[in-house]
Amino acid sequence: MTRCVVGILLVLATTAAWPAFATDYPNKPIKVISDSAPGSAVDVTFRMVMDRLGTVFGQQIIPVDQPGAGGAIAAHAASESIPDGYTLFAPALSLFISLPGKADNLPLILPRDFLPVGSLAQLSVFICASPQSGIKTLPDLIARAKERPGEISFAATGIGRITHLTGLLLESRAGIKLQAVPYAGGPAAALTDVIGGRVPLIIEGYSGLAEARSINVLAVASAHPLPDFPNVPTVAETLPGFAAGGWQGIVAPLGTPAAAIQKINASLRKVLGEAELAKQLALRGAYVDPMSPTEVNAFINAQQEQWRPILEAFEASVRK
Repeated sequence: MTRCVVGILLVLATTAAWPAFATDYPNKPIKVISDSAPGSAVDVTFRMVMDRLGTVFGQQIIPVDQPGAGGAIAAHAASESIPDGYTLFAPALSLFISLPGKADNLPLILPRDFLPVGSLAQLSVFICASPQSGIKTLPDLIARAKERPGEISFAATGIGRITHLTGLLLESRAGIKLQAVPYAGGPAAALTDVIGGRVPLIIEGYSGLAEARSINVLAVASAHPLPDFPNVPTVAETLPGFAAGGWQGIVAPLGTPAAAIQKINASLRKVLGEAELAKQLALRGAYVDPMSPTEVNAFINAQQEQWRPILEAFEASVRK
């Protein structure tokens, strides 16, 4: 019997067994891999939602942080997992729009690399300044950057991550040049340098900034003002039409049964419909955003188109 025939028989056997198996899915813990660093805004949101999802499922959800290599480490681990519904992947938006060639097999493409499952939340991105910088407002930052092109730096959690991309978009829309300082391992080290005045700016989600009472919040990159942050202006108030933000969803390895994906999506929607969870996330600048698998696919495609000009301009500047 050839390897090809054996493989086909195994696939058919797995497919035939799934309907009976699915009736009590999940009947053991589920591992969910994340590409984000512990303590980052994305990681905080991820763990809050996974904790509630485990309660709905009646099974333990095991969050596994595997940051590094621009997200390629986590993506590889997830793609090599058995597609039985017991290993999922929670990538940040940046893995779908990151710089081509920055790491192997990035950016991700759906459904070429993974099957879309659902959405967790949209995450707001804040632009903040060190107290020592003297920068009090976004217009102040823009004016100083025009006077000193390329001299003002901003901390970002990695090249190609949404914090870095937001900085690139700010440069493009404001007609300024900043200097990105990438940090690995989450926002803690970046925040330490900003508070200490070694780096004048940081672009980060609120959860990564919550303990930093001394920094100056200049603006939030969301398209509209955030009700939970009434005193924070939007970038769009200075640069009309400006909008950027993080997102985190759930995808599954290729071959994961449709019944598992449907059940996970329905359970996610139930979790995201809980008023208390939505309230707690909103206080951290994250807003629930349930999507069907089809909607996830459409959202990712739209984001890839939106960010393409910014990425192409950045790549062109690097090649110079």
